[in-house]
Amino acid sequence: MTAQKFTVTQPTQIRFGVGSVNDLAQAVHDLGGTKAMLVVDPSLKNVGLLSKITEPLDKGGVAYEIFDHVDPEPGLKLADEGTVLASQSGCDCVIGAGGGSAMDVAKAISILLTNGGNAEDYLGLGKIKKPGVPKIMIPTTAGTGAEVTFTAVFINEKTKSKGGMNGDPLYPDLALLDPELTVTLPPQVTAAPGIDAFTHALEAFVSTQSHTISDMYAMQAMELISGNLARAYAHGDNLEARSAMLMGSLLAGKALATAGVGLVHAMAYPLGGMFGIPHGLANAVLLPYVVDFNIIGDPEKYALIAEIMGYSVSDLPLRQAAQTAVEAVYELNQDVDIPGSLDAIGVSADKIPEMAEIALTVTRPVENNPRKPSLEDVIMIYETAHKGW
Repeated sequence: MTAQKFTVTQPTQIRFGVGSVNDLAQAVHDLGGTKAMLVVDPSLKNVGLLSKITEPLDKGGVAYEIFDHVDPEPGLKLADEGTVLASQSGCDCVIGAGGGSAMDVAKAISILLTNGGNAEDYLGLGKIKKPGVPKIMIPTTAGTGAEVTFTAVFINEKTKSKGGMNGDPLYPDLALLDPELTVTLPPQVTAAPGIDAFTHALEAFVSTQSHTISDMYAMQAMELISGNLARAYAHGDNLEARSAMLMGSLLAGKALATAGVGLVHAMAYPLGGMFGIPHGLANAVLLPYVVDFNIIGDPEKYALIAEIMGYSVSDLPLRQAAQTAVEAVYELNQDVDIPGSLDAIGVSADKIPEMAEIALTVTRPVENNPRKPSLEDVIMIYETAHKGW
């Protein structure tokens, strides 16, 4: 404990519970909003969720403008376009509903409305000077944890690379989590975001920046997600499993926000930028291969991960217990039909050297990683993940 030194910022109010979306209009009023910019995944209308969000606003007398041009891997131009619409429409608050992409676009719009300029101006850390307009996030997937983080990630159309805005003003004012909004998710939209959330928790847990508070979040998140993802995948209307997943995703987001993530995320970025592979899927496919590489960096924690995931390792030598974490993660992927290789999701092997160079430029996750990777190491991991086990 005497060696720990950390700062935790947690400004987001959290409202969790079945039916909590019905409080949305009152939440807007409480934050001083009169007209909301509603940023949503376009799929919400198809699965009947959009009306569950707009009806409380209609009943509560809150005007809104809908922006549903959100891509699975959003470019910076979407944030700029949404900001123009919000400004022209007189919106004084922002609601992001859907997966991480919709919430990231919503967070960026909030900031641009008060700070001016273009989204590209704020890529990096600490470039946002003013608070945004009030922003409420409503996750409809259990995955990114974006409802409680200070990051918004985008594809830079100019460079074809992926990067994030980062800064405390991006923290949402309110995270409104209603498990009922997740029960209609199809299996494939349950699987990859679920592993994405697990990746956030695992990488925060073994991060070089981890500490007592981040570990608390990460351990509970890993237990909830590993114990409930397959159940939610198998029976989408299992509200208990859906609730546990949504809580696990939230806690994983808190762990991420307080300790950061690692090499899985750094290596996933080029997959999104170069091949358009959704972030959650990229993380999920890479996770067991990076865990295998990282084992020697913190075997005690990896052994504990295996135990948290329900594997009996107390009688095993430390290295073997730690190695069990690789098996546990790989089997969790298999349970929810995550492809076993990069080749299976359309990644070209000839791009691996370029991908490795890009991954190492994602400096903060690389620095957080429990094992320092070289360029040759990253190439090796990509090559192994491309072939699969």
